[in-house]
Amino acid sequence: MKILHTSDWHLGKKLDDFSRMEEQQAVLQEICEIADREQADAVLVAGDLFDTFNPPTEAVDLLYKTLKRLTNNGRRPVIAIAGNHDSPDRIEAPDPLARECGIIFAGYPNSRVAPFELDSGLKVLQSEEGFLELQLPETTVPLRILLTPYANEYRLKTCLEVENSEDELRAVLQKKWETLAEHYCDETGVNILVSHLFMVRKGDELPEEPEDEKPILHVGGAQAVYTENIPAKVQYTALGHLHRMHRVDNNSNPVYYSGSPLSYSFAEANQKKYVLLVDAEPGQTAEIREFELNSGKRLLRKRAEGMEDALQWLSENEDALVELTLVTETYLNATDRKQLNKAHAGIVTIIPEVTNPDSSVGNQQKQIDLSRSMEELFRDYFMHEKGQEPNDDLKNLFTEILAEEEQ
Repeated sequence: MKILHTSDWHLGKKLDDFSRMEEQQAVLQEICEIADREQADAVLVAGDLFDTFNPPTEAVDLLYKTLKRLTNNGRRPVIAIAGNHDSPDRIEAPDPLARECGIIFAGYPNSRVAPFELDSGLKVLQSEEGFLELQLPETTVPLRILLTPYANEYRLKTCLEVENSEDELRAVLQKKWETLAEHYCDETGVNILVSHLFMVRKGDELPEEPEDEKPILHVGGAQAVYTENIPAKVQYTALGHLHRMHRVDNNSNPVYYSGSPLSYSFAEANQKKYVLLVDAEPGQTAEIREFELNSGKRLLRKRAEGMEDALQWLSENEDALVELTLVTETYLNATDRKQLNKAHAGIVTIIPEVTNPDSSVGNQQKQIDLSRSMEELFRDYFMHEKGQEPNDDLKNLFTEILAEEEQ
């Protein structure tokens, strides 16, 4: 059985004022071609289908057209779950029609897929909250999927009856997964977990969440889950949320973030993007193949020593989106900015690094480093105004406000 794993499409997302829609169309076309060429039996989209709760019309249109194509006329099921950027109700809204095409949506941790059968041979064999068993047209063994879409604090309380304790969250998820795996998952089928969570190996340093990503690890969100919480009967865990493709644990049952198909912030500059193809059969260790995606524009950061250096580098990197740090003796004037933008249509941000700011008339203030995060700039501002660092409650509140603004 071949299962394609992708996530974090963030349809409708912009990079400042730059639309990424054309790139998203191209990279989703590339993913469809990989699924067809490799004859994938099923597709998993592990959350963050959209970038906002209320995506633009063209993003919604692109999602449905892509998922419909991925189903191969109902012969290849596509299972898509909600991430922390998605409205779970919006994700599940087209469910009755989607099922007729072979598309299965899950918005909540306790979502239950209604039974259905298609003329193609695709059939729901068993279903309950957080679990789905499918008979696929091209295989003789069933596919079992444990489904855990993203859950914030409210959804954890209402769907999983979890309060605030990190240990309790992990214990509840582990118990839920173990119960489902014990009841449904044996060596006569392929057993998969798909989720949109922050997952790490216990004891490992927490990786940074994507820049501009609404964070999961904050007050009002969910805590990190450990790979040891995954049942041993699960042969592969397909994760969404972190934008860099990587394997979370080196144990015998692979746990992977597929990453986003495009670089969505300059923190992902020069980062390669992938989809993963999981080769799995009952009772065997799953094998993972990486397929690099090449449709998106590169995101590049450049620190140029003066206008001449900047213009030369820009001419050599025309097909990219650029964050340009320009080192000059004085602040940029309108003529300089016009010259730079004329030389390259993909300059997203220009960060002036002035070596002699006092020479600029009327500007004696300390330079602000715009490459730093909003949290760091807030801390500096608070220190400047109040003479002390903000406490943890203020920092958590600021992080939540940023997350709400990005919705």
